[in-house]
Amino acid sequence: MQATPTAPSGPRDHAPAMLPFLVLTALIALFEGYDLSVYGATVPSLLAAPDWHLSKGEAGDIGSLAALGMLIGAGVAGATGRRVGPRRLLLSGLSFFSLCMLASGAAGGPGTFAASRLLAGIGLGVVLPTLTAVVAEMSPAGQRARNIGIVMAASSLGSLGAPLLGAWLLPDVSFRVLYFVGAAALITVVPWALARLPESPLHLLRTGRGDQAARVTARFGLPEAQLPAQAPRDRLLGLGLLLTRRLAATTVLFWLMAFCGLLLTFGFSTWLPTIMQTGGFSTGTALTLTCLSWVGASVGLVPGGLLADRLGPRRVVAGAFLAGGAGLLVISRGPAMWLLYLCLLVCGLGLLGVQALVNAYLIDRMPADLRTPAMGWALSVGRLGAIVGPSLGGRLLDSGLGLEWNFYVFAAVGALGALAALCVPHRHTAHPQPLSHTAPALTLRPDSAA
Repeated sequence: MQATPTAPSGPRDHAPAMLPFLVLTALIALFEGYDLSVYGATVPSLLAAPDWHLSKGEAGDIGSLAALGMLIGAGVAGATGRRVGPRRLLLSGLSFFSLCMLASGAAGGPGTFAASRLLAGIGLGVVLPTLTAVVAEMSPAGQRARNIGIVMAASSLGSLGAPLLGAWLLPDVSFRVLYFVGAAALITVVPWALARLPESPLHLLRTGRGDQAARVTARFGLPEAQLPAQAPRDRLLGLGLLLTRRLAATTVLFWLMAFCGLLLTFGFSTWLPTIMQTGGFSTGTALTLTCLSWVGASVGLVPGGLLADRLGPRRVVAGAFLAGGAGLLVISRGPAMWLLYLCLLVCGLGLLGVQALVNAYLIDRMPADLRTPAMGWALSVGRLGAIVGPSLGGRLLDSGLGLEWNFYVFAAVGALGALAALCVPHRHTAHPQPLSHTAPALTLRPDSAA
């Protein structure tokens, strides 16, 4: 008797494996997003702590430490990921930054607290790139963009959750509670991840466990894993190719955009609650207003991506930078509440979400074989902006120049980012072959980015 051919498996056949995987990775992203925004939500309480005696400049420096830690963590991930595998790397980063959240909540003074924020940043720097890579590798090709979008949406939800929780609890409850909430991943997500997070099929192959790799790929409906051919490496990790005469101007302009974008993301998110409170709002109201900017970042990226497809990313990126800066200038004039709400929504896209649009713009402009090093170098330079942003905001608040100067300076950074976007050479100038038809599907998020 002739055997009946087996029908090819479709996406639903592997739903029992994919659904819990997506829920698990989304929860990891939720806690990652929460940790990214919790410091800004607690800055007003930290400044008011009677025995800490923090100045705004010192609080800004502490905010910069997390960004510095993320820069270090990203380097750690790149240096050790191939050897230890993405599963172990992701679990280690998640456990580490959760422990650091616990240490932040228990810190007895500013020194201990600052050290815990630096270390938490290292953990976040490990988790951010590793999580995206894990979701991409474990998703069938037709579901990859959708699955990454689901997980990154959870990160945005976590970023929104910190100011929402702060608006509900602060100042009646200690700021320490917000950090203890972030540490809850230790008893919720980490045990589940230890039991259920699969290992990368590529890492299994690389370490001689081909049978396990075959089981994982079959379970998730993935194509058979194969080790990639060893490609020749540029001695400068791609930098030499990016700084040729043909691409140098494009590369440097994207570095400038990333610097401005992440400076605005980290500076604005760190200081907006304090600026609003200094402007006369209560702590709860200031945090509620901060939530509007995160809503604007999350919601605005969807039409922003559609407009980029229709009008081209150059106009959309420049427009987002300019819209965020214009919103800040309007806010500096003390507008009516309805206009304040509108400006905060616009600032969310133009200041918190613009880096995701910059990433899409870079993918559109760079040659296909250089996109990965181009993105890595741009985000590395951008992290310097993330380090500068919180310190800059704190120094401005301490300078005595007036509250409005925070808005003026950040608006000027937005204008610089817009100018850089408009100056990027057209695609045929940077590289002759059109690449729009080869660009991979993109998922837009605030700090993608991280």
